[in-house]
Amino acid sequence: MNPNNIVTYDYFGSLYINMTNRCDCRCVFCIRDQEGSGLGGLWLDGEPTRQEVLDSILNMDPTAYPEIVFCGYGEPTCRLDDMLWLCDRLHETLGDTCPPIRLNTNGHGSLINGRDVTPELAGRLDAVSVSLNGSNPEEYLRLTCPGSGEKAWQAMLDFVRDAGKYVPKVMVSIVDYDKSQAEIEACRQLAESLGAIFRVRPFA
Repeated sequence: MNPNNIVTYDYFGSLYINMTNRCDCRCVFCIRDQEGSGLGGLWLDGEPTRQEVLDSILNMDPTAYPEIVFCGYGEPTCRLDDMLWLCDRLHETLGDTCPPIRLNTNGHGSLINGRDVTPELAGRLDAVSVSLNGSNPEEYLRLTCPGSGEKAWQAMLDFVRDAGKYVPKVMVSIVDYDKSQAEIEACRQLAESLGAIFRVRPFA
């Protein structure tokens, strides 16, 4: 693994895991496209192996953190099998001292992997946070620019709804970027209809 690659990092007191640059979206507000971003060092020169990721996590003393979060420059479910392996190893290694594990995702995990992946999250994740970003397909596509086009919208909605069957806490979020109060309220209503907790994230 390149020693300059940042795989694990402290962000607002939680332990974040950065495994990939890959993402199937090109969100207009994404921090990876902002020059001078304070998180600019997260761009990976090459993907670490899952064992290298595990070693990096354990070297950070994960039990000292309130939460472990799969979130970096890319979409974590592009490496879904490795992420699930890491969850299993962390639970086995840390036992009852393992902090809650959260996935920050665009909700395209099933679309990316060609199967419904939500049942595989059971017992591995304590929380999932999905980027909603729009209350309708047009607004969603305008902001997230998914490579798979319109089907990404329904895939994201299905992921949120289905994840609630297997993960104790499911949240959806929007970035307060070019958003009217009416659109924010429409997003809130959509989130609640999906059985998810709604939150608004400030534009960085």
